[in-house]
Amino acid sequence: MLEPDSSACCYGSFRHIHDHGVIASIFKSCAVLSSIKWGKALHSSILKIGHLSSHQVSKALLNMYAKCGALSDCNKLFSEVGYCGHDPVFWNILLSGFAGSRNYDAEALSLFNKMHVANEAKPSSVTAAIILPVCARMRDIYAGKSLHCYMIKYGLETHTLVGNALVSMYAKCGLVHDDAYAAFDSTRDKDVVSWNAIIAGFSENKLEDNALSLFSLMLKSQIKPNHATVANILPVCASFDRSIAYCFGKEIHCYSLRHHVLLADVSVCNALVSFYLIVGRVKEAQLLFQRMEFKDLISWNAIISGYALNGEWSKALELFGELLSSELSGPDSVTLISILPACAHLKNLKVGREIHSYVLRHPYFCQDTSIGNAIVSFYAKCHNIEAAYHTFLMISNRDLISWNSMLDAFAEGGHNIRFLELLHWMLKEGIRPDSITILTVLHFCAYLLNVDKVKETHCYSLRHGLLLSNVEPSTGNAMLDTYAKCSNIEYAFKVFQSLSDKKNLVTFNSMISGYVNCGLYDDAYTIFNKMTATDLTTWNLMVQGYAENDCPDQALGLLHQLQARGMKPDAVTIMSLLPACAQIASVHLLKQCHGYVIRACFGDAHLEAALLDVYAKCGSISYASKLFQSNTGRDLVIFTAMVGGYAMHGMGEEALRIFSHMLELGIKPDHIIVTAVLSACRHAGLVDEGLKIFYSIEKRHGMSPTMEHYSCVVDLLARGGRIHDAYSFVTGMPVEANASVWGTLLGACRMYNDVELGRAVAERLFKIEAKNIGNYVLLSNLFAADARWDDVMEIRKLMKMRYIKKPAGCSWIEVERRKNVFVAGDSSHPQRSKIYTILGTLDLQIKESFQLNQ
Repeated sequence: MLEPDSSACCYGSFRHIHDHGVIASIFKSCAVLSSIKWGKALHSSILKIGHLSSHQVSKALLNMYAKCGALSDCNKLFSEVGYCGHDPVFWNILLSGFAGSRNYDAEALSLFNKMHVANEAKPSSVTAAIILPVCARMRDIYAGKSLHCYMIKYGLETHTLVGNALVSMYAKCGLVHDDAYAAFDSTRDKDVVSWNAIIAGFSENKLEDNALSLFSLMLKSQIKPNHATVANILPVCASFDRSIAYCFGKEIHCYSLRHHVLLADVSVCNALVSFYLIVGRVKEAQLLFQRMEFKDLISWNAIISGYALNGEWSKALELFGELLSSELSGPDSVTLISILPACAHLKNLKVGREIHSYVLRHPYFCQDTSIGNAIVSFYAKCHNIEAAYHTFLMISNRDLISWNSMLDAFAEGGHNIRFLELLHWMLKEGIRPDSITILTVLHFCAYLLNVDKVKETHCYSLRHGLLLSNVEPSTGNAMLDTYAKCSNIEYAFKVFQSLSDKKNLVTFNSMISGYVNCGLYDDAYTIFNKMTATDLTTWNLMVQGYAENDCPDQALGLLHQLQARGMKPDAVTIMSLLPACAQIASVHLLKQCHGYVIRACFGDAHLEAALLDVYAKCGSISYASKLFQSNTGRDLVIFTAMVGGYAMHGMGEEALRIFSHMLELGIKPDHIIVTAVLSACRHAGLVDEGLKIFYSIEKRHGMSPTMEHYSCVVDLLARGGRIHDAYSFVTGMPVEANASVWGTLLGACRMYNDVELGRAVAERLFKIEAKNIGNYVLLSNLFAADARWDDVMEIRKLMKMRYIKKPAGCSWIEVERRKNVFVAGDSSHPQRSKIYTILGTLDLQIKESFQLNQ
């Protein structure tokens, strides 16, 4: 710090110095050290001595103020020194001060216009090199082209400095193909900066092929690549397909090895490390990183973010720990933004909170919005919504990413009211949603199945041009998919048509998925047939659609077509096909699927559970049991499938044993497995055991019983002959019984011929579910069993009046790999004579009295 009398000390020291070069050098030192106080003190001293009249001293002083960011002092000095306006060097110093701060771009352009209008000093090539980057930052192509015209007028456009600045300006304004390349081509003496500028320009504008071609031309020229060239070209290589990218990058690595000066530069090593990690070559990146003699913070950031990019979260966290132990000053914002996703994926709240504490202890990090956004995302992915929201509120300068991150957190966490409140707050603050916001809102609407909200979002997107603004129709695809999920297939198809030539594979798959979920298989197949390109997702959707909707033959046909095209079914394909195996009860087909799963090494617990379930449905409970026993990593899904299988086969004791074993392992049950075990008890007549499990749902497991659970208990009591207890149970339920519960009770009344109770139950049932044919048939059969034919006729009249018709019964069985279908009233089976003969024999045997041998 300067003492109060520092000016006097300086005056005493300088009054005998008349060498202006020495004074100018001291001002240059102040500029390098950013020592504005010493510079001002020396300024005060030379004013007393009278050295300011020297051009050399004035330039050095003006440069000191410009480099130290004291722009008001710089401008004031420029105005006070009379000869400054006539010298372009003085103008360039003043302009560089305003341009260099990056916060006064408009002022820099204004000063340049003032220089041009004054016409006392002609702009030079240096002036162009200062002002053209300002035009680029402001995207002011008009000002840039005006300066270009000026340079042409005075014959400066071919100067290397001007040409390089023009190339960068045009490239940053998106005019790289014609204008930037023309400026590059007209530059007389191209240097390495010229080549770097044009290569970077094409790269920044996503014209990677052009960038690579220019790099090849550069290698053939006399100009040799430097560290900046390598740093520019490696991301270009990484943009290609991974195998091609790796070959290109390896060649550049070899080139760098042959030119030792390149690898001596840490920026080249950093670029190579980043490149290898982007193309998924983690081992090469690690080896290169370990061999680096000098590592800066960028090196550490590259390797940490690269590991995170490749899903090696633990390794990223380990390297972060090594960075903290190194001699470097500490992490920067890039480090923190790179490591927080690793903490989130590992659900490592401890380290994440420590990073948050580190941020809070360093105020300059607290001002960084991107770090705040990363912390919000971290807490959200760790399901700590309150901490995420508190962090969001602490961000002083929230940007759109902040709002999107918090909205996504509320949507994923199911906080519907808070989501809507935050969205309204965002709009009230004047923050305009982007396509990411729209995708989040659509995800929220799909969760709620609220088609009105989807329509509101659709209208907003159309008004603000968000639906077709991108090259890739991601917003349009999401809109289509959300309408389909909300069962509004008409609007989904309208969106599909509106995308016209922007449709991609995801668009077609979303439309097919919508049709399949709505049961419109013909429409789905029409779209499928029109597709010029398909992927495995397309075929899986079609297989799933047919398999889940009683069209097993079509599902199998599609599977054969898929394989004929050389595509390999994945776990989703097999999962989609399993319902078809269950529908036709084909153990043979199921075993083929199982064999394929084993050969393909699909380690999917849900797929294994589905196989187990279908084995049980196909009558092969022994295979299901073997599959269960062979599974070492049993989870809730596997246990549920096995309990459900035993329940289906009436093996209540075995189901209870499996359920008890699961509880002993500490696996917490859910509603589905409780329903399965209650079902097992009712099929096996285990009334007391079933009631014990039902009453443990709330007391032991802390869950509220569902309607399925109540329905199971009603059936359990009824099958045990306790029909009036079942009725008392239904009327005493803490919630209003639904059609399923009353329907179960009506079935019990039919079983025990309790006509009066059945009539009372039916009256309740018809009020809730008037269109279910099964309820009318049950009541009609109940009356018929008691010979109440008038009541039977009344039921049939009621069915006709309500246009209710019973569909024909249908069953099928697979014999020697052939499916045999039987429909009520149909006698077209080729072996019908044998079948009816055997049925007649069986009927006689049933009617014969049974004699027990004494």
